[in-house]
Amino acid sequence: MTSFLMDSVHCPLFTVHYLGLTLGASPGYIVPMPLRVYNTLSQEKEEFQPLEPGRVRMYVCGPTVYDESHVGHARSAVVFDVIYRYLRFRGFEVTYVRNYTDVDDKIIARANQDGKSAREIAEYYIADYDRDMETLGVERPPITPRVTETMPDIVRVVETLVEKGFAYAADGDVFYSVRKFPGYGRLSKRSLDEMEAGARVEINEAKQDPLDFALWKASKPGEPSWESPWGPGRPGWHIECSVMSSKFLGKTFDIHGGGRDLIFPHHENEIAQSEAAFGQTMCRYWLHNGFVNINKEKMSKSLGNFFTIKQVTRRVHPEALRLFFFSAHYRSPVDFTEPAMADAQDNLDRFYLTLAKIQSLDTGIFAGEPGVSAELVNLKLVMEDDFIQAMDDDFNTALAIAHFYEALRIINSHLNDQAFLKKPGGAGQLKIVAGELVRLGRVLGLFQQDPAAYCQERQDRCLVELGISTAEIEQKIAERASARKRRDFATADGIRKELWDRGIALEDGPEGTTWRVQKLS
Repeated sequence: MTSFLMDSVHCPLFTVHYLGLTLGASPGYIVPMPLRVYNTLSQEKEEFQPLEPGRVRMYVCGPTVYDESHVGHARSAVVFDVIYRYLRFRGFEVTYVRNYTDVDDKIIARANQDGKSAREIAEYYIADYDRDMETLGVERPPITPRVTETMPDIVRVVETLVEKGFAYAADGDVFYSVRKFPGYGRLSKRSLDEMEAGARVEINEAKQDPLDFALWKASKPGEPSWESPWGPGRPGWHIECSVMSSKFLGKTFDIHGGGRDLIFPHHENEIAQSEAAFGQTMCRYWLHNGFVNINKEKMSKSLGNFFTIKQVTRRVHPEALRLFFFSAHYRSPVDFTEPAMADAQDNLDRFYLTLAKIQSLDTGIFAGEPGVSAELVNLKLVMEDDFIQAMDDDFNTALAIAHFYEALRIINSHLNDQAFLKKPGGAGQLKIVAGELVRLGRVLGLFQQDPAAYCQERQDRCLVELGISTAEIEQKIAERASARKRRDFATADGIRKELWDRGIALEDGPEGTTWRVQKLS
């Protein structure tokens, strides 16, 4: 759509000089402020300095594929999708890895429940997850490894840990010896004594310490298994990400991401495994997104208070869900409620309706200064600057979106000013500024659709929700016209009110009566 908005102005490379400012097709400012990110490890915002200048290596824990994904999975995926997009927007070359855990206790349990193989379950839900991500507009990372594809690498790293004395074998299992690793707990800020007090009591006499965790599990009858020096088995959950991240990004990389629920024990164990095996720092910056609460309660499948991505995106546009997530900082919890989602949908509609109106403007030949608004000139110049300053502050999407709302206010004040639109270049300037809004919005995965198509789809959906069809509305308009023609104004007014009460507004003009869905006005 950006190209449409620019191309509709017949001089797309024009430059306007006004009050000493320059409005052009190229970005305005380059902001000297460095990108800062909150590092869970240091619990501070730090200046982001990748290992290699201009290149970022990022790993994010992906799904365990045994069931449909819910809005909690959606938030994590969207958060790191935006971080991936923004890093590239800022000029970094990004190697992004997100894995699939395709062998796990939950997958095996689901396979037994459904009478299928673990592989069939994994394949089905990988495809299902990918469809959900496509619906949400989440870009597929360039590298998406599966655990079952990296089994030889996993065995080699477990062997290394045994050889170095950080792990021990017992009856076909292999366990990591937590107390052998100095500094265990530094990511989650937990002491060994605290962990021991909260450790679950497990019937496993092979473990030397209740804090130790499995690197390799001996196979049980009917379970998928792979050969290893300790007999047939499969990996524990934590070792998988240590191996896949090091395989594709190196033994030290820049960013490791995931939800806050992964800090302990998963990411804590990853650090212990990787640094013990390779003898160097695993990751420089640990980023974690906050939880999704449902009506102020933590979302949980056990409580039954969760919504799948499909359930949500059948009710609201996928970009509305993204906009809802962006309303809070990615590290903060968000409360998923019906009113909050309705607000997000309404706000998304406002953006698209404005863009659709601007898209339909007849710009004519954009000659230059006479139609130029100083306020729009300034807005075009500062939009990218404001956006970068917000996002450079630990990816502050809430502030970035606030800037978008202010831009929308200014754009609409000009769009509703008929005197401005009649000036030479007025409509053309609006298209230029709207194009800048779309360009920046797309860094957040917003405004991906053609505005006219979006508005038509929303209207069709709203009519279904309102229980009224286009044909019925047109019939009512015809009946009203007939009543007005015979000067039966009481009947005509009654038809207008009937449609209004059903959510449809009528507008009389020189070319006849038009209608619109109230909530899309």
